[in-house]
Amino acid sequence: MVDEEKVLLFEKTPIPKAVAKLAIPTILSSLVMVFYNLADTFFVGMLNDSVQNAGVTLAAPVLLAFNAINNLFGVGGSSMMSRALGRKDYTTVRRSSAFSFYCSVFCGILFSVICFILWEPLLILLGASETTMAATSGYMQWTVLCGATPAILNVVMAYLVRSEGASLHASIGTMSGCILNMILDPIFILPWGFNMGAAGAGLATFISNVVACIYFFVLLFVRRKTTYVCINPKYFAFRRSIAFGVFGVGIPASIQNLLNVTGMTILNNFTASFGADPVAAMGITQKIYMVPMNISMGLSQGIMPLVSYNYASGNIKRMKNTIFFAMRVALTFIVVSAISCYVFAPQLIGLFMNSDPIIAYGSRFMRGFCLGLPFLCIDFLSVGIFQAVGMGKEALIFAIMRKIVLEIPALFILNTLFPLYGLAYAQCCAEICLAIVAIFVLRRMFRNLEKQYPQQASKA
Repeated sequence: MVDEEKVLLFEKTPIPKAVAKLAIPTILSSLVMVFYNLADTFFVGMLNDSVQNAGVTLAAPVLLAFNAINNLFGVGGSSMMSRALGRKDYTTVRRSSAFSFYCSVFCGILFSVICFILWEPLLILLGASETTMAATSGYMQWTVLCGATPAILNVVMAYLVRSEGASLHASIGTMSGCILNMILDPIFILPWGFNMGAAGAGLATFISNVVACIYFFVLLFVRRKTTYVCINPKYFAFRRSIAFGVFGVGIPASIQNLLNVTGMTILNNFTASFGADPVAAMGITQKIYMVPMNISMGLSQGIMPLVSYNYASGNIKRMKNTIFFAMRVALTFIVVSAISCYVFAPQLIGLFMNSDPIIAYGSRFMRGFCLGLPFLCIDFLSVGIFQAVGMGKEALIFAIMRKIVLEIPALFILNTLFPLYGLAYAQCCAEICLAIVAIFVLRRMFRNLEKQYPQQASKA
């Protein structure tokens, strides 16, 4: 049965209103996720122990690796579902969601098992030393060994729910866990509570992700007669059309995140050679930088169902207008954010640790990172569009260019030319190049669509 409310949102609702309905909850959810990551850094920072803070920072690449699975089945599955909705193929929608759900559960369990087997070599690879080993291990025992599956499932289910336009419910589920995490952090971390330090931050994260998963299970049960999202085992099967549709978009998105992990690991290893204070400062800088970055990412993810649906249904005019509107809004915000981060860098770093050396390091790192924000915004929106319309090949090329061709070589070169401080400018160099390429690829995509849908193009 066709859900007229969903059809109205995707096909008839004015674009600013439709983008707001889909993107604002997603952006808020992304912001809350950033704040709960910041909460780990903030409350661990209250211990005034750079070793504990470094432990959380060094574990970050492994948690970022979760996004490889999140994107494989979350981005891939949701893009497949939204395009199937645009074609009114509701059986494919249900099969795609069941496939993505059960595969993400299996991969989460497998991830934890592999990390357990390779525990000590993994810690060394992350850059943990004798000084930071215990703190890093304590944090990762809860977030990785126990928490990989709920952390992955939480995000994948949010993607699946968002794919049919239920962006608010997806965000409530994600935010419920994040808010709980922020409440539990001081209880588990600080001396007046359980005094667990970095390990307490990991335990709070694990509990919050479990609660978020419970919310989604309850939501799907309550809306089982109206939702197209399905986790019924009878709809799960390795059908070629479903697997190829999910993997075609999901694998490039997954590789992009694995490369992000590689880049962050290299960055942390370079930074670790200069001591615990620079590592702590780099970790704080990255967490603050994630606020505007995740707003760009939230907007990109929020408009994906709208772009996918109208692309599949042939409404190219509405698809293009959605993209241009989102680009204008995102760039306006991100430029203001970049200027603010540059001007107030010392004050922002000082919010997390009252240490003159860390504030000095972090301020210089922050000013390097924030220069690339406007270009990063363009790149995120472009890759989101590629994923939405099934252009997995282009998304993969961008992922390889971002890390392997541009950013990772820039880390080596800039660290050689400008030891330590040059590391903060590697991403900016990469994003400027990618933004130029993204504009050309989008223009080519629009020209091809204009040839395919000439009547739509004449109205645009």
